[in-house]
Amino acid sequence: MCIDCTRTYIRAVTTSDLTSPNLAASSPATPVTRPAPPEASGTTWSPRLWGILAVLCLVMFLDGLDVSMVGVALPSLGHELGLSTSSLQWIVNGYVLGYGGLLLLGGRTADLLGRRRVFLIALAVFAIASLVGGLVDNGTLLIATRFVKGLAAAFTAPTAMSILTTTFREGPARNRALSIFSVFGASGYSSGLILGGLLTTAGWRWTFLMPVPFALIALVAGIALIPRQPRATTGGHDLLGAATLVSGTMLLVYSVVAAPDRGWTSPLTLVSFVAALALLAAFVVTERRVRNPLVRLGLLRVGSIVRANLSIVTVFGTYLSFQFMMTLFLQSALGWTPLAMALALLPTGLIVAFGSPVVGRLVDRYGTSRMIGLALTSLALGYVWFLFAGSDDPTYAVAILPSTILLGLGFAFGFTAIMSQATEGVDDSEQGLASGLVQTSAQVGAALVLAVTTALVAGGGEASGAVEAPNFHQFHSGLVLVTGIALLGLAVTTVPLLRSSRGERLPLRERDFTPVP
Repeated sequence: MCIDCTRTYIRAVTTSDLTSPNLAASSPATPVTRPAPPEASGTTWSPRLWGILAVLCLVMFLDGLDVSMVGVALPSLGHELGLSTSSLQWIVNGYVLGYGGLLLLGGRTADLLGRRRVFLIALAVFAIASLVGGLVDNGTLLIATRFVKGLAAAFTAPTAMSILTTTFREGPARNRALSIFSVFGASGYSSGLILGGLLTTAGWRWTFLMPVPFALIALVAGIALIPRQPRATTGGHDLLGAATLVSGTMLLVYSVVAAPDRGWTSPLTLVSFVAALALLAAFVVTERRVRNPLVRLGLLRVGSIVRANLSIVTVFGTYLSFQFMMTLFLQSALGWTPLAMALALLPTGLIVAFGSPVVGRLVDRYGTSRMIGLALTSLALGYVWFLFAGSDDPTYAVAILPSTILLGLGFAFGFTAIMSQATEGVDDSEQGLASGLVQTSAQVGAALVLAVTTALVAGGGEASGAVEAPNFHQFHSGLVLVTGIALLGLAVTTVPLLRSSRGERLPLRERDFTPVP
């Protein structure tokens, strides 16, 4: 979308009904979508709506469960399979590679081919990959199954979010649904910590098999409850755009996660980065010229959407890296059991689970930008606290517990607000794209920060074996990195918020949709 078109759109929005659920501009080829059901815009929902939300929440629970259980099992898995710290990151980043590489395509595919169809097929693949991952006995094969699970999640995650945002009307109803959605994500994460600690004592394989029954339950319930959706009647298939997007994003994520092993300045690393950027540049050129683009680039000129994507990079990138370091530090350096480590980090998940139900009302009252600023402040304080309070013999109540509380508050305040800001004002026909965009930012950002953190912890990726007798000093540079990124993300979010407070005469929607230079 050109700047002049965006300005025309802003004037149209500011003179229209601000309660309209579809505020974002649509391309001429965008099909007209039906509004959300009337009962999805109020506080009273039908049993079917509750059922659809329950299915989507179960998938969110499944994602949180899988990530946290695998994180708890990393030290035991590395010891049994003889994997180094640098190799262990591939258990996490193998998933991230498939997930981050296809999220945008997954979200847009759901918009074009039907959300129900894409959601159910991808969920079935996720269940099969989970089962196979629990049965293999080779590190390479295990990473391959994680990659396949990531591919499947790249379609289930944005599709689930777009089903939610097109079912529940923008405003209080959607914020309420997103709050409940967040609760189940946090419940899955906190449950995964405990279950991971318990199951790892019986064998790390059980942490990979545990998601299978949950995926099957969600699959059966989804078949019964999620309504069928016809394919888009307009818009062609942008095959060249899809090819350049998938190859470019996957090569970029791969380059990031492989750099610690190869070296950031090695010729192969530099060539792969240049090739990834060239493919993404070709994608941008393609989208500007084709009649029916896979991704409408006008979304990237919406200031609130750009800020939401930067915020999610900060939240996911820093916390995933912090959890990775804490898992190794508590178990390998301090000798804690997996269950003790899980209980130590449990307050974060519990705070999100119990705090998220009220966040929707806070977002309605104070707005997404203020809640995101508050969330990033809490996260930054949590990292700063542990950076200065941590040691080789930390006291849990003094060094670890305050950080877990602050991080829990950050997630509770931030997740719902960020997701609301990333999808508000976007037409129903592009909700999958907007959801895929913000989740791509989360995964690619997490991969980048985790790769750099791993390089710092493992001595620039030169460790040849598992870390022996690590200490707090070994993790200090990684903690400095996540703290610095959190503070930078806070600054990026706060500056526009301060500017908006001095421009209260501007209509709210015009400020939210000011094009990014």
